[in-house]
Amino acid sequence: MIPLRDYNPTRRPSLLTWGLILINIGVYFYLAQNPVMDETAIARYAVVPADITAGRHLGTLITSMFLHASLLHVAGNMLFLWIFGNNVEDRVGEIRFVILYFVSGIAGSLLQVYITPTSTIPMLGASGAISGILAAYVVYFPRARVLTFIVPFFFITLSAYVFIGYWILLQVLNAYLNLGVVGGGVAFFAHVGGFASGLILAILLRPREHPDPHPGYGGYP
Repeated sequence: MIPLRDYNPTRRPSLLTWGLILINIGVYFYLAQNPVMDETAIARYAVVPADITAGRHLGTLITSMFLHASLLHVAGNMLFLWIFGNNVEDRVGEIRFVILYFVSGIAGSLLQVYITPTSTIPMLGASGAISGILAAYVVYFPRARVLTFIVPFFFITLSAYVFIGYWILLQVLNAYLNLGVVGGGVAFFAHVGGFASGLILAILLRPREHPDPHPGYGGYP
């Protein structure tokens, strides 16, 4: 399932969301110009579980969020951030949004490190952080409508709790199926860890007031 848009307008421009999108895309294309530079950047700035376990290169827990392995990787992550991030930023404000994004990303990486503590395969991407954003979205806007493309040619409008609920179930299932698997691929536990931390943070960081800036958009079952 691929989200195409949500029907959930915001009250103000989402500057941080757009800033993160532009930085991630900019970093990808800057590094993609030179494959050698790309390999060097991954070796230096991506998370290597064995290093984190040994207490080395802890800063990669942040820098790895701005690295992506392919154009499809960065495009997919930024699509999710564009659709869901603006509403979360609008609801919680800039400071809480930054906390939610980076803490979710770090927590996701740490769960993956815990599961594969001796792995020397680099981990990179913003998926853990964006998983936290998805968790916050479903807490704040469970009934918001999401236009979804079902491969290969089916379009449907789903409520956020259906779309995101299905998405996280897939991540949990794939994480379970990949337990003990040695090799590269998708770090599904980073998705699960980011989502779990995002749920907790969304509750803790929930604003005291909850005005609905767009009545009528969140009642889709």
